[in-house]
Amino acid sequence: MLDRDCPSAPDTDLAADEAASLGVLPEWRLEDLYRSLDDPEIQRVLDQAEERAARLADRNRGRIGDLSGAELAAAIAEYEMIEEMIGKVMTFAYLVYAGDMSNPEHGRFLQSMQERVTAISSAHLLFLTLEINRLPEKVLSGKMSDPGVQRYAPWLRDVRAFAEHQLSDELEKYAMEKQVSGKAAWVRLFDETVAALRFPIDGRELTSAEAFDRLSSHDRAERAAAAEAISQVLGDNIRLFAHITNTLAKDKQTEDSWRRFEKPWSSRNLSNYVEDGVVDALADAVRGAYPKLSHRYYAMKAEWMGLEKLATWDRNAPLPGEIDRKIGWDEARRTVLEAYGGFAPRMADIGARFFDNNWIDAPARQGKSPGAFAHPAVPSAHPYILLNYLGKPRDVMTLAHELGHGVHQVLAAEQGPLMSDTPLTLAETASVFGEMLTFRSLLEGEPDPKARRLLLAGKVEDMLNTVVRQIAFFEFERRVHTERQQGELSSERLGEIWMAVQGESLGPAFDFEPGYSAFWCYIPHFVHSPFYVYAYAFGDCLVNSLYATYLQSPDGFQDKYFDMLRAGGTLRHKELLAPFGLDATDPGFWQRGLGMIEGMIDELAEMEP
Repeated sequence: MLDRDCPSAPDTDLAADEAASLGVLPEWRLEDLYRSLDDPEIQRVLDQAEERAARLADRNRGRIGDLSGAELAAAIAEYEMIEEMIGKVMTFAYLVYAGDMSNPEHGRFLQSMQERVTAISSAHLLFLTLEINRLPEKVLSGKMSDPGVQRYAPWLRDVRAFAEHQLSDELEKYAMEKQVSGKAAWVRLFDETVAALRFPIDGRELTSAEAFDRLSSHDRAERAAAAEAISQVLGDNIRLFAHITNTLAKDKQTEDSWRRFEKPWSSRNLSNYVEDGVVDALADAVRGAYPKLSHRYYAMKAEWMGLEKLATWDRNAPLPGEIDRKIGWDEARRTVLEAYGGFAPRMADIGARFFDNNWIDAPARQGKSPGAFAHPAVPSAHPYILLNYLGKPRDVMTLAHELGHGVHQVLAAEQGPLMSDTPLTLAETASVFGEMLTFRSLLEGEPDPKARRLLLAGKVEDMLNTVVRQIAFFEFERRVHTERQQGELSSERLGEIWMAVQGESLGPAFDFEPGYSAFWCYIPHFVHSPFYVYAYAFGDCLVNSLYATYLQSPDGFQDKYFDMLRAGGTLRHKELLAPFGLDATDPGFWQRGLGMIEGMIDELAEMEP
């Protein structure tokens, strides 16, 4: 899972004294997948996967419609096994790369594995889903009477959701093979360019993550210096980032046109199995709430800081009275697991596995992917979590967030490789719920009113970053992709769109310095996963509604919650939320979630500074 905003920690080694204050930070054990890049088992598995895929194609290509139910079930089961084999290899390749993106050997290995796996898939596996999508409904219904086929009903439902957007077999094969030298190559260029950037601050050349980390410094002059350096370096590279953005937007436009998607974001919605209208309702509700959420809160923050206006680099500034203390790793672990255990002991038990078995890579070090994510790997293995832990309170919340993903991925693994994956909208549910549990545990255990106020304000800021900021990102993408259909956008025009949506979302409490117009460059979601970002707002509002339901009716809630996580990708949002009495298609659903944020801001307004 991708980080919600900017890199949260430096991709460089911590100073010795800082590292000592954090305690021993765990590093993941990728030996659970493969021993090394040269492990002969990797080539053996790929060779075996290719042989099995070739046999699958020889037996079944062009015959899917004629297979009996039992034969189709056997074909899908073999396809699933092959997908797991190559998925394990790709997990290893990506995690090695994420551990040190500056190592050219890691980049070469990842690229080689992508090319090999793509060749296997396009030559021998792609036919299965293409032929399934061409089956008349009556023919498929006849095969569904077989128990083996019935087991894969959710996967077949999701595969066939894309049937009307499917191209000819030749074009689908071409699109798959072209991806490696097309979009994937541009994404790699972006990642390696960002990783190589250096920002001159206080006589040092800082990485991007180090520079962004200074935007939350207690020292306002330090924040200003960091913002100036970031603006300068991003501005110096703006033409390259604009070119990457334009190229990928045009590439998406071309594919969307061939596949007959109505809007640039429709393909993302379909992959999330959520209707366009539901996403539009969410975005409209959040934008309509800007004045009573972000505009109101940041006006209060400016007043607390004794400022007439906030600069953009004051957005994540610590509040007056907030102590700049380091939270050691052992305390972070204890805080999160106790919060999880207070909700349900089995949730803490699953979470503890990540710590006890080295499934987490926590230290910040040179070349490491910035930010944080949880990678589900494959069901036969286990998830992995990447952090850049610096001991800040927000780092503890990031741990709670990613561990929530990990718990979800462990539980969903029982659905198997084809049905354990969860749409992005629901994938963020467990992570945001984990954050909420941790926050509530901290708040309830804090007797000092001033400390409680700071905790509450920090949570409000996190929720604004998750809901308001991500919908602003979504709006930026919508405007960029829509306007790109008329021609290439200049870097100046991209900056204008960015400044417009930021002004709308953050409100009149801010002064927007000209250099801020380049800050769209660093958001990786725009490059990696267009229109991904609304999933965070979806998840946050959904969790707010879920948590309110838990407070009102706690009996039996935990069992229903675990059932939801175990379902993986087998159920859609309407089916998953029904046991809780919630419905995301109800216009009032989003207002309920936003109302929780507004209530917290009301509570803050009544507290004494």
